[in-house]
Amino acid sequence: MASTNDLKNGIVLNLDGQLWSVVEFQHVKPGKGGAFVRTKLKNVLTHKVVDKTFNAGIKVETATVDKREMQYLYRDGEDFVFMDVQTYDQLPVPAATVGDAAKFLLENQTATVATHEGSALYVELPPSVELTITYTEPGLQGDRSTGGTKPATLETGAEIAVPLFIESNTLVKVDTRDGGSYLGRVN
Repeated sequence: MASTNDLKNGIVLNLDGQLWSVVEFQHVKPGKGGAFVRTKLKNVLTHKVVDKTFNAGIKVETATVDKREMQYLYRDGEDFVFMDVQTYDQLPVPAATVGDAAKFLLENQTATVATHEGSALYVELPPSVELTITYTEPGLQGDRSTGGTKPATLETGAEIAVPLFIESNTLVKVDTRDGGSYLGRVN
């Protein structure tokens, strides 16, 4: 338990059985009435953002969310198995928890896994990853200078849009934050 006066950005609160991360907070002391704390909270699982106001000094329940660097090992049925790089403990993470990160996840790749009371909450990839294009249609000779794009399949099976001059077996950098936009070739 913590007081609303102790709130900081990044602290995780347990409100009505759901985990909320504090994105912003502001202590307000109006001329009349009691002081209060205005917060912007982000749901840890759904990423929904809400505004909530607390009276100053009331107790709120905090939750411990442990973020660790883990290495993705293999897929076991519906689970993705991750290994803690310090303790070598293995953690199966359900496919629903991994979500869209699965489109850019290769074996032996590291990711940040957030856990609460032993269960995984979400998987966070680095901002960009390097993947090889397994198949894309050849670009037309006259189209090299235009800004057109074409679909390309990555080694993970995900499909992204790439410039026309990109060919199969090219190593490219992909942005994981926006669902997989092309960032450039890797030499």
